[in-house]
Amino acid sequence: MPGFVLLVRPRGDGLAHKRVGFTVSRKVGNAVTRNRMKRRFRALARELLPEQGLPGADHVLIGRGSGIERPFAVLREELLKALGKVAR
Repeated sequence: MPGFVLLVRPRGDGLAHKRVGFTVSRKVGNAVTRNRMKRRFRALARELLPEQGLPGADHVLIGRGSGIERPFAVLREELLKALGKVAR
């Protein structure tokens, strides 16, 4: 099971830019843990969404409890796989 859920929704407003949002609930941990996870999501989005994201869509990463202890490289591969599925 991946360390996050990816939701992608086309906006339909005719603009090609990509938007991204992050959310991590209190169930994941305390504020320090949630903020750490969001920082990791921001780094992943900066790295992968410009090339792999869908143009004209909103991308939302929802953190799961298992995501905080995963290595960054594993999260990166999971996001690449999820973006590949969305592109199909």
